[in-house]
Amino acid sequence: MCENNQPFRRWKKVQAYKHDGTLHRQWSPAFLVFENDDCWVLASKASLVTEFDGRKWMTKEKAIFVLFKKKWMNVIAMFKQDRGICYYVNIASPTIYDGGYLRYIDYDLDVKVYPDGVEKTLDEREYDRHATQYGYPKDLSQAIEASVVEVKKMIEKKEMPFDDSLIEGYYQTFLEMNKPVTKRPA
Repeated sequence: MCENNQPFRRWKKVQAYKHDGTLHRQWSPAFLVFENDDCWVLASKASLVTEFDGRKWMTKEKAIFVLFKKKWMNVIAMFKQDRGICYYVNIASPTIYDGGYLRYIDYDLDVKVYPDGVEKTLDEREYDRHATQYGYPKDLSQAIEASVVEVKKMIEKKEMPFDDSLIEGYYQTFLEMNKPVTKRPA
């Protein structure tokens, strides 16, 4: 899994698209703390998010973003002050690296896991509307629905990335890798 290989260090931008290829959302660069054949793991203290219509807003918490290369999902683990880690799962195409960006197609369905372990599926009506609007083929709809089932099993088993200590470790790695360099007295 993602926890075994050496990190590859670099700032990366992430872009989410809709099924028709239009840009949906973009994040300011986040620091790549880890990469292997399965995923990229990025960290940020806060991110500037630009929506498809040009609106911009800042995230309020530090986060780890796990973008899978083969799974139909990505996960944002947000550190909620004094409450713990909240996991936000985007059901999405596997992420690709293209033109200097990590890119995926967002398929609307989301699963949120609160710090107390409560899980909720979100945006089902939006998914149904877009499935009709964009004419999702049957095999795509099956992949999306199978991913929701897979996510819930991963959450139940606390598999990567739904392991608070692993997520905290990635964030600690980010902090260590970005410590200011201090000069020694001459």
